[in-house]
Amino acid sequence: MPDGLWLDAVVRLRAAREPAVLVTLATVRGHAPRRAGAKMVVSATGAWGSIGGGNVEAVAIERARAQLADPAAVPELITCELSERAPSEHGAQCCGGKVTVLLEPLRTVPAVAIFGTGHVGLELARILARHDIELHLIDTRLDMLSESRLAVLAGAVATVHVHRVPLLPESVFGELPSGTHVLIMTHDHAEDVALCDAALRRDDLGSIGLIGSSGKWARFRRRLADEGGHDAQTIARIRTPIGLPDISGKEPATIAVSVAADLLHTFEREAAPGRRGEPETEPERETEPEPETEPEPETDPERETGPAVDLEPEGNGIRS
Repeated sequence: MPDGLWLDAVVRLRAAREPAVLVTLATVRGHAPRRAGAKMVVSATGAWGSIGGGNVEAVAIERARAQLADPAAVPELITCELSERAPSEHGAQCCGGKVTVLLEPLRTVPAVAIFGTGHVGLELARILARHDIELHLIDTRLDMLSESRLAVLAGAVATVHVHRVPLLPESVFGELPSGTHVLIMTHDHAEDVALCDAALRRDDLGSIGLIGSSGKWARFRRRLADEGGHDAQTIARIRTPIGLPDISGKEPATIAVSVAADLLHTFEREAAPGRRGEPETEPERETEPEPETEPEPETDPERETGPAVDLEPEGNGIRS
Protein backbone atom coordinates (compact mmCIF):
# COMPACT_ATOMS: atom_id res chain seq x y z
CA MET A 1 0.00 0.00 0.00
CA PRO A 2 1.55 3.35 -1.05
CA ASP A 3 2.78 5.35 1.93
CA GLY A 4 1.45 8.59 0.42
CA LEU A 5 -2.14 7.37 0.41
CA TRP A 6 -2.88 8.81 3.85
CA LEU A 7 -1.42 12.19 2.90
CA ASP A 8 -3.56 12.43 -0.23
CA ALA A 9 -6.57 11.61 1.94
CA VAL A 10 -5.75 14.42 4.38
CA VAL A 11 -5.66 16.89 1.49
CA ARG A 12 -9.00 15.67 0.10
CA LEU A 13 -10.72 15.61 3.47
CA ARG A 14 -9.47 19.08 4.33
CA ALA A 15 -10.75 20.45 1.01
CA ALA A 16 -14.13 18.82 1.70
CA ARG A 17 -14.11 20.20 5.27
CA GLU A 18 -14.56 16.69 6.66
CA PRO A 19 -12.96 15.97 10.07
CA ALA A 20 -10.65 12.98 10.44
CA VAL A 21 -8.12 11.38 12.76
CA LEU A 22 -4.45 10.84 11.90
CA VAL A 23 -3.30 7.48 13.26
CA THR A 24 0.46 6.94 13.67
CA LEU A 25 2.35 3.85 14.77
CA ALA A 26 4.41 5.75 17.32
CA THR A 27 6.67 3.04 18.79
CA VAL A 28 7.38 -0.60 18.07
CA ARG A 29 9.05 -3.05 20.46
CA GLY A 30 9.83 -6.49 19.09
CA HIS A 31 8.13 -7.76 15.94
CA ALA A 32 5.20 -5.97 14.30
CA PRO A 33 3.64 -5.84 10.81
CA ARG A 34 4.80 -2.23 10.22
CA ARG A 35 7.67 -0.07 11.32
CA ALA A 36 7.28 2.90 13.63
CA GLY A 37 6.08 5.92 11.70
CA ALA A 38 3.47 4.10 9.60
CA LYS A 39 0.34 6.21 9.26
CA MET A 40 -3.28 6.05 8.26
CA VAL A 41 -6.18 8.50 8.20
CA VAL A 42 -9.66 7.66 9.44
CA SER A 43 -12.87 9.54 8.72
CA ALA A 44 -16.42 8.75 9.75
CA THR A 45 -16.91 6.71 6.58
CA GLY A 46 -13.48 5.64 5.34
CA ALA A 47 -9.84 4.85 6.10
CA TRP A 48 -6.68 5.36 4.04
CA GLY A 49 -3.23 3.93 4.62
CA SER A 50 -2.37 1.18 7.10
CA ILE A 51 -0.57 0.66 10.38
CA GLY A 52 -0.40 -3.10 9.91
CA GLY A 53 -3.92 -4.48 9.75
CA GLY A 54 -5.37 -7.00 12.16
CA ASN A 55 -6.53 -6.24 15.67
CA VAL A 56 -4.26 -3.20 16.13
CA GLU A 57 -5.61 -1.44 13.09
CA ALA A 58 -9.23 -2.38 13.85
CA VAL A 59 -8.93 -1.08 17.42
CA ALA A 60 -7.31 2.14 16.16
CA ILE A 61 -10.09 2.74 13.63
CA GLU A 62 -12.72 2.08 16.27
CA ARG A 63 -11.09 4.49 18.70
CA ALA A 64 -10.56 7.11 15.97
CA ARG A 65 -14.28 7.10 15.14
CA ALA A 66 -15.10 7.47 18.82
CA GLN A 67 -12.89 10.58 18.81
CA LEU A 68 -14.72 11.95 15.78
CA ALA A 69 -17.99 11.63 17.68
CA ASP A 70 -16.55 13.50 20.69
CA PRO A 71 -16.25 17.29 20.29
CA ALA A 72 -13.87 17.41 23.26
CA ALA A 73 -11.49 14.70 21.97
CA VAL A 74 -7.75 15.38 22.29
CA PRO A 75 -4.72 13.43 21.00
CA GLU A 76 -4.19 10.16 22.82
CA LEU A 77 -1.88 7.12 22.90
CA ILE A 78 -3.11 3.54 23.00
CA THR A 79 -0.93 0.47 23.60
CA CYS A 80 -1.46 -2.94 22.01
CA GLU A 81 0.36 -6.22 22.57
CA LEU A 82 0.75 -8.52 19.58
CA SER A 83 0.46 -11.76 21.47
CA GLU A 84 -1.92 -14.72 21.57
CA ARG A 85 -2.28 -14.12 25.31
CA ALA A 86 -3.26 -10.46 24.92
CA PRO A 87 -6.97 -9.51 24.96
CA SER A 88 -8.23 -9.18 21.39
CA GLU A 89 -11.52 -7.90 20.03
CA HIS A 90 -10.79 -8.36 16.32
CA GLY A 91 -8.65 -11.50 16.07
CA ALA A 92 -5.31 -12.46 17.64
CA GLN A 93 -1.96 -11.18 16.36
CA CYS A 94 0.99 -13.31 17.43
CA CYS A 95 3.93 -11.28 16.10
CA GLY A 96 5.24 -11.05 19.65
CA GLY A 97 5.79 -7.29 19.73
CA LYS A 98 4.23 -4.36 21.50
CA VAL A 99 3.16 -1.09 19.83
CA THR A 100 1.86 2.29 20.81
CA VAL A 101 -0.47 4.16 18.51
CA LEU A 102 -0.98 7.94 18.49
CA LEU A 103 -4.41 9.27 17.47
CA GLU A 104 -4.62 12.96 16.54
CA PRO A 105 -7.96 14.57 15.63
CA LEU A 106 -7.79 16.68 12.47
CA ARG A 107 -10.50 19.26 12.88
CA THR A 108 -11.88 21.37 10.07
CA VAL A 109 -10.25 24.79 10.03
CA PRO A 110 -12.32 27.93 10.69
CA ALA A 111 -13.84 29.69 7.70
CA VAL A 112 -14.19 33.47 7.40
CA ALA A 113 -15.93 35.52 4.70
CA ILE A 114 -15.10 39.22 4.34
CA PHE A 115 -17.67 41.10 2.28
CA GLY A 116 -15.94 44.30 1.18
CA THR A 117 -12.19 44.49 0.69
CA GLY A 118 -11.68 48.22 1.00
CA HIS A 119 -9.15 49.76 3.39
CA VAL A 120 -10.32 47.84 6.46
CA GLY A 121 -11.20 44.65 4.60
CA LEU A 122 -7.79 44.33 2.97
CA GLU A 123 -5.94 45.06 6.22
CA LEU A 124 -8.06 42.41 7.91
CA ALA A 125 -7.38 39.92 5.11
CA ARG A 126 -3.63 40.51 5.50
CA ILE A 127 -3.83 39.54 9.18
CA LEU A 128 -6.16 36.57 8.80
CA ALA A 129 -4.24 35.18 5.81
CA ARG A 130 -1.37 34.36 8.19
CA HIS A 131 -3.56 31.84 10.01
CA ASP A 132 -4.64 28.32 9.11
CA ILE A 133 -8.17 29.15 8.02
CA GLU A 134 -10.35 29.18 4.92
CA LEU A 135 -10.65 32.83 3.88
CA HIS A 136 -13.26 34.09 1.42
CA LEU A 137 -12.90 37.61 -0.03
CA ILE A 138 -15.93 39.10 -1.76
CA ASP A 139 -16.36 42.45 -3.51
CA THR A 140 -18.51 43.86 -6.29
CA ARG A 141 -15.73 46.27 -7.31
CA LEU A 142 -13.43 44.16 -9.45
CA ASP A 143 -10.47 46.50 -8.95
CA MET A 144 -10.59 45.81 -5.21
CA LEU A 145 -9.76 42.18 -5.94
CA SER A 146 -7.17 42.70 -8.65
CA GLU A 147 -4.10 40.48 -8.61
CA SER A 148 -1.84 43.43 -7.95
CA ARG A 149 -3.87 44.57 -4.95
CA LEU A 150 -4.02 41.06 -3.50
CA ALA A 151 -0.28 40.56 -3.96
CA VAL A 152 0.08 41.44 -0.26
CA LEU A 153 -1.46 38.04 0.47
CA ALA A 154 1.31 36.15 -1.33
CA GLY A 155 2.58 33.29 0.77
CA ALA A 156 -0.65 33.13 2.77
CA VAL A 157 -1.03 30.29 5.23
CA ALA A 158 -4.79 30.48 4.75
CA THR A 159 -6.60 28.95 1.81
CA VAL A 160 -7.86 32.10 0.07
CA HIS A 161 -10.96 32.06 -2.14
CA VAL A 162 -11.56 35.22 -4.20
CA HIS A 163 -15.15 35.93 -5.29
CA ARG A 164 -15.47 38.67 -7.92
CA VAL A 165 -19.20 39.35 -8.15
CA PRO A 166 -20.21 42.54 -10.00
CA LEU A 167 -23.85 42.02 -8.96
CA LEU A 168 -25.67 40.36 -6.06
CA PRO A 169 -22.79 39.55 -3.70
CA GLU A 170 -25.28 37.80 -1.41
CA SER A 171 -25.27 34.94 -3.92
CA VAL A 172 -21.90 33.92 -2.46
CA PHE A 173 -23.68 32.73 0.70
CA GLY A 174 -24.65 29.64 -1.27
CA GLU A 175 -20.95 28.75 -1.58
CA LEU A 176 -19.90 29.29 2.03
CA PRO A 177 -19.45 26.23 4.26
CA SER A 178 -21.47 25.73 7.41
CA GLY A 179 -20.03 27.58 10.39
CA THR A 180 -18.45 30.37 8.34
CA HIS A 181 -17.87 33.59 10.28
CA VAL A 182 -19.17 36.53 8.24
CA LEU A 183 -17.90 40.12 8.32
CA ILE A 184 -19.86 42.73 6.37
CA MET A 185 -17.97 45.93 5.57
CA THR A 186 -18.72 47.01 2.02
CA HIS A 187 -18.61 50.51 0.56
CA ASP A 188 -22.40 50.63 0.10
CA HIS A 189 -25.03 50.62 2.87
CA ALA A 190 -27.67 49.20 0.49
CA GLU A 191 -25.32 46.31 -0.22
CA ASP A 192 -24.62 45.87 3.49
CA VAL A 193 -28.28 45.56 4.44
CA ALA A 194 -28.93 43.06 1.64
CA LEU A 195 -25.98 40.99 2.90
CA CYS A 196 -27.27 41.16 6.48
CA ASP A 197 -30.64 39.91 5.28
CA ALA A 198 -29.05 37.04 3.32
CA ALA A 199 -26.82 36.06 6.25
CA LEU A 200 -29.81 35.84 8.60
CA ARG A 201 -31.51 33.46 6.19
CA ARG A 202 -28.79 30.89 6.88
CA ASP A 203 -29.08 29.47 10.37
CA ASP A 204 -25.87 27.44 10.10
CA LEU A 205 -23.38 30.31 9.92
CA GLY A 206 -20.95 31.21 12.69
CA SER A 207 -20.81 34.78 13.92
CA ILE A 208 -22.14 37.66 11.78
CA GLY A 209 -20.42 41.02 12.21
CA LEU A 210 -21.33 44.39 10.70
CA ILE A 211 -19.09 47.45 10.66
CA GLY A 212 -20.85 50.74 11.25
CA SER A 213 -22.32 53.31 13.58
CA SER A 214 -25.23 53.02 15.98
CA GLY A 215 -27.31 55.15 13.62
CA LYS A 216 -26.63 52.82 10.71
CA TRP A 217 -27.55 49.80 12.82
CA ALA A 218 -30.80 51.40 13.99
CA ARG A 219 -31.85 51.88 10.35
CA PHE A 220 -30.79 48.35 9.46
CA ARG A 221 -32.75 46.82 12.34
CA ARG A 222 -35.91 48.52 11.17
CA ARG A 223 -35.44 47.38 7.59
CA LEU A 224 -34.53 43.83 8.53
CA ALA A 225 -37.72 43.62 10.56
CA ASP A 226 -40.10 45.53 8.28
CA GLU A 227 -38.83 44.49 4.86
CA GLY A 228 -36.94 41.30 5.64
CA GLY A 229 -39.52 39.87 8.02
CA HIS A 230 -36.93 38.88 10.64
CA ASP A 231 -37.88 38.79 14.31
CA ALA A 232 -35.84 40.49 17.03
CA GLN A 233 -34.11 37.29 18.13
CA THR A 234 -32.93 36.57 14.58
CA ILE A 235 -31.72 40.13 14.04
CA ALA A 236 -29.76 39.92 17.30
CA ARG A 237 -27.48 37.34 15.63
CA ILE A 238 -25.74 40.28 13.96
CA ARG A 239 -23.05 41.83 16.10
CA THR A 240 -22.22 45.50 15.77
CA PRO A 241 -19.94 47.22 16.52
CA ILE A 242 -17.29 44.61 15.81
CA GLY A 243 -13.86 44.18 17.30
CA LEU A 244 -12.56 44.62 20.82
CA PRO A 245 -14.54 47.29 22.67
CA ASP A 246 -11.47 48.75 24.38
CA ILE A 247 -9.80 49.64 21.07
CA SER A 248 -11.39 52.80 19.71
CA GLY A 249 -8.98 53.87 16.96
CA LYS A 250 -10.47 54.66 13.54
CA GLU A 251 -7.45 53.90 11.35
CA PRO A 252 -8.10 50.93 9.02
CA ALA A 253 -5.14 48.96 10.38
CA THR A 254 -6.26 49.56 13.97
CA ILE A 255 -9.81 48.44 13.24
CA ALA A 256 -8.48 45.37 11.43
CA VAL A 257 -6.26 44.36 14.37
CA SER A 258 -9.20 44.78 16.75
CA VAL A 259 -11.57 42.72 14.62
CA ALA A 260 -8.96 40.01 13.96
CA ALA A 261 -8.10 39.69 17.66
CA ASP A 262 -11.77 39.33 18.57
CA LEU A 263 -12.27 36.74 15.84
CA LEU A 264 -9.21 34.72 16.90
CA HIS A 265 -10.62 34.70 20.42
CA THR A 266 -13.82 33.24 18.97
CA PHE A 267 -11.79 30.51 17.23
CA GLU A 268 -10.13 29.62 20.54
CA ARG A 269 -13.46 29.39 22.34
CA GLU A 270 -14.84 27.13 19.62
CA ALA A 271 -11.79 24.85 19.75
CA ALA A 272 -11.80 24.56 23.55
CA PRO A 273 -12.71 21.07 24.83
CA GLY A 274 -16.43 20.83 25.48
CA ARG A 275 -17.23 24.00 23.49
CA ARG A 276 -17.00 22.79 19.89
CA GLY A 277 -20.42 22.73 18.28
CA GLU A 278 -22.02 24.93 20.96
CA PRO A 279 -23.70 28.12 19.74
CA GLU A 280 -21.58 31.20 20.15
CA THR A 281 -22.95 33.58 22.76
CA GLU A 282 -21.70 37.11 23.14
CA PRO A 283 -22.42 39.57 25.90
CA GLU A 284 -24.65 42.39 24.82
CA ARG A 285 -22.54 45.37 23.82
CA GLU A 286 -23.65 48.95 24.08
CA THR A 287 -23.51 51.16 21.06
CA GLU A 288 -22.42 54.75 21.25
CA PRO A 289 -25.22 57.29 21.55
CA GLU A 290 -23.79 59.33 18.69
CA PRO A 291 -23.12 57.82 15.26
CA GLU A 292 -19.44 57.08 14.86
CA THR A 293 -17.45 58.10 11.82
CA GLU A 294 -16.65 55.21 9.51
CA PRO A 295 -13.45 54.96 7.47
CA GLU A 296 -13.58 56.86 4.21
CA PRO A 297 -14.54 54.68 1.22
CA GLU A 298 -12.36 54.33 -1.87
CA THR A 299 -15.10 55.86 -4.03
CA ASP A 300 -16.99 59.09 -3.51
CA PRO A 301 -18.83 59.52 -0.18
CA GLU A 302 -22.28 59.37 -1.77
CA ARG A 303 -21.66 55.80 -2.82
CA GLU A 304 -20.79 54.87 0.77
CA THR A 305 -24.29 55.59 2.02
CA GLY A 306 -26.09 54.29 -1.03
CA PRO A 307 -29.04 55.97 -2.73
CA ALA A 308 -31.36 57.89 -0.40
CA VAL A 309 -34.50 56.00 -1.40
CA ASP A 310 -36.80 53.56 0.34
CA LEU A 311 -36.37 50.03 -0.93
CA GLU A 312 -39.37 47.80 -1.37
CA PRO A 313 -39.15 44.16 -0.25
CA GLU A 314 -38.71 41.86 -3.22
CA GLY A 315 -39.46 38.18 -2.67
CA ASN A 316 -37.68 36.64 0.28
CA GLY A 317 -35.04 39.27 0.93
CA ILE A 318 -33.98 42.90 0.85
CA ARG A 319 -32.52 44.10 -2.40
CA SER A 320 -32.93 47.26 -4.40
